[in-house]
Amino acid sequence: MFASLRARTRRVVAVCAVALIGFTATPASAAGYPDRPVRWLIGFAAGGPVDIVARIMAQWLSDHFNQQFIVENRAGSGGNLAAAAAATAAPDGYTLLFVAPNNAISTSLYKKLPFDFMRDIAPVASIMQLTNMLVVSNAFPAKTVKEFVDYCLANPGKISYASSGNGTSVHMSAELFKAMTKCDMTHVPYRGSAIAFPDIISNKVQLIFDNLPTALEQSRGGNVRALGVTSPQRWPSVPDVPAIAETVPGFESIGFYGIGAPKGTPPEIIATLNKAVGEALKDPKLIARLADTGGVPKPMTPEEFGKFVGNETEKWRKVVDFAKVSVD
Repeated sequence: MFASLRARTRRVVAVCAVALIGFTATPASAAGYPDRPVRWLIGFAAGGPVDIVARIMAQWLSDHFNQQFIVENRAGSGGNLAAAAAATAAPDGYTLLFVAPNNAISTSLYKKLPFDFMRDIAPVASIMQLTNMLVVSNAFPAKTVKEFVDYCLANPGKISYASSGNGTSVHMSAELFKAMTKCDMTHVPYRGSAIAFPDIISNKVQLIFDNLPTALEQSRGGNVRALGVTSPQRWPSVPDVPAIAETVPGFESIGFYGIGAPKGTPPEIIATLNKAVGEALKDPKLIARLADTGGVPKPMTPEEFGKFVGNETEKWRKVVDFAKVSVD
C-alpha cells in the first residue's frame, strides 16, 4: 500500500513539475517585461547617425522601464551581421534589432544572406524618418536640380558621385535619381561620407546624396552647395531647400529608423515596446534631440511599420535591379 502511495505521489509530483516547467517556459509576458537587460543590436559602428539615435532612444527606454537597454554595435556587411544575429536570437524580447534603410536594401543587394529579413524579423516600432540631401561642389555649374539634370544629360558619363559605401541609402538615392532622370553618372564609393567630402569640395567628385546632418553642416559652412532634399516634400528643418520631387515628380528616398525583434517574439512584448516608443515620441526633450539629428518622429503600429518596410524593400529591389549592383 505504501509503495502504491509513493508511486501515486511521484506521479503527482511529476505532473506538477511538468506543469510548472510548461508555465515557466511559456514566452515572457508583458506583465513582467523587461526584468533583465535588453540587448539592442546596431549594424553600424559607434558614433554614426544610427548609433546616436539608438543611444538616445535606449536611454529613454532604460529610464522608462527601469531596466537597461544596451546598445551593442555589430558593424559589418552593410548591417547584416547585426540582422543575422537578431534573426537567430531567442524570441523572448531581450534581443532587439535597430532597423534602418540598409535592411530594406540588403534584401535584394546581397545574394547570399543567411536569413530572410522580412520573414525572420518581426516589426516592433517605427522611431523616426529622415531625409538625404543632394549637395554639389561649389565649382559645379548647376544651381538648381533642373540645371543639374540638364547639365548631366548634356554631359553623359562626365559626372561622378560619392557615396558612403555600396548599398547605403546615400548610394541608392543616387541610383534612384539616375533611374528617374536618365542621368549617366559614375559611382565612387567611400568608407563613409566624411571621407568623401574633401574630394567633393575640391571637385574631384561632383556630388553626394548624403544624410541630412552631415550634408547640412557642410552646406551651411559654405563648403558645398545644397540643391535639394530626397523627401517627397520640403523637410521641416530646411524649408528653404527644395524637394527634388518638385523637379523630378515621384522622386522619394526616405530614411527610417525603427525596432525589430526575432520572429516569434510574443505579441504582448511587441505591444509593450511599441507603446513605450509611442510615449517616447511625445516627449518634447526626446523630440528635440531627434531633431538635432535631422529626424522627424514617426510612430506606427507594428503592422504599419511592417507594411512600410515591405514597401521600401520592394522599391529598392527595383532600383537594385536597374543599377545592376550586387554583393556576393
